[in-house]
Amino acid sequence: MRRSGSTALRRALGLPAALAPLLLGGCNMVVMNPTGDIAVQQRNLILFATGVMLLIIVPVMILTVVFARRYRHGNPNKTYDPTFDHSTTLELAIWSFPLLIIIALSLVTWTSTHLLDPFRPLDRIAPGRPVPPNTRPLDVQVVALDWKWLFIYPEQGIATVNELALPVDVPVRFSITSTSQFNTFYAPTMAGMIYAMPGMRSMLNAVLNKPGDSWGYSGNYTGAGYSDMRFRLRGMKQADFDRWVAGVKASRQGALTPTDYLTLEKPSEKVPVMHFAPVSASLFYKVLNRCVEVGKPCAVDVMRHDMGRGGGNPQDMRVGAGMPSGRASAPLNGEKPTPALEKAPDEKGSGPNVTTPTKPAGVPGQLKPGDQRNRDLSAIFPIPGPGALRVGRV
Repeated sequence: MRRSGSTALRRALGLPAALAPLLLGGCNMVVMNPTGDIAVQQRNLILFATGVMLLIIVPVMILTVVFARRYRHGNPNKTYDPTFDHSTTLELAIWSFPLLIIIALSLVTWTSTHLLDPFRPLDRIAPGRPVPPNTRPLDVQVVALDWKWLFIYPEQGIATVNELALPVDVPVRFSITSTSQFNTFYAPTMAGMIYAMPGMRSMLNAVLNKPGDSWGYSGNYTGAGYSDMRFRLRGMKQADFDRWVAGVKASRQGALTPTDYLTLEKPSEKVPVMHFAPVSASLFYKVLNRCVEVGKPCAVDVMRHDMGRGGGNPQDMRVGAGMPSGRASAPLNGEKPTPALEKAPDEKGSGPNVTTPTKPAGVPGQLKPGDQRNRDLSAIFPIPGPGALRVGRV
């Protein structure tokens, strides 16, 4: 009976291990299965760094077991040497191997940081395949909205929401910005994460080398609809991409003007794929400079106006000197939130983790910062009268 019970227990404990491969069968390690040259180089960098670090980790783990076994208390063959204090061979091994690994990682990091700079134009499409002369990259403008992605193809005159189609073996130059929150533009099979920031333009140069579909998303938490802020990444042959562009133009789902953009910009979740044609040529410029609304000055014009008002007078060299109205970078929808430190006490509310500070009766506190009792600390340490015993303050 006892043997059958232990057998059943072993089977029960072994069941999760047997099911683990089945549970992981649907996982796709997209970072390790790239379809673009930039992502391939980043994957290889991860593998190289991991392999080099394992040169230290694996021997240390093995030696930990060896030392524990060799120098255990019950080993009759152990050597006891109370006078041991130095070993040149051991010191060289301890310091030289980590130093060599650090040097190798530093060299690879230095070179890859420059070669994989997202602002750097591509010099190759794939290993051994340089970019053909006079090749013009495909321009794609990316806007991170709440909670969806807008892709504008300025040369094709179209725009899409939550769908990014690219021709394979064609360099792509992304211009990336955001409306109101920090996001990260991340297509794991194509390239690494790039920040999308309000009022700023990030760049990414990348390429796809294989046709097929994958996904991209934001790696920066931005609120309620963050989980569904994903876009479909489609790699196509040039002929298929041209047909896709023609299909978007013929879909007649509507144009994308600044007025239409203000409607699209409102926060929404689980947004389906949308196509727009034609697209206002200056839309991305206005989104970047936060002047989509009619009559609102663009940020670049405000800065130019500030520089002009500064002149040569040091008294005028200040931020916002003579700015036009409407320069505040409030969100397009709703009011600009007030920081908690600027709110009145009755506006901050209360909760179970907020307690009202207590103070002795008669202490002026923060309501009377100029009170003499605050200045000489007599509210906390009363000044004794003449002849009274003085107590030293700690």
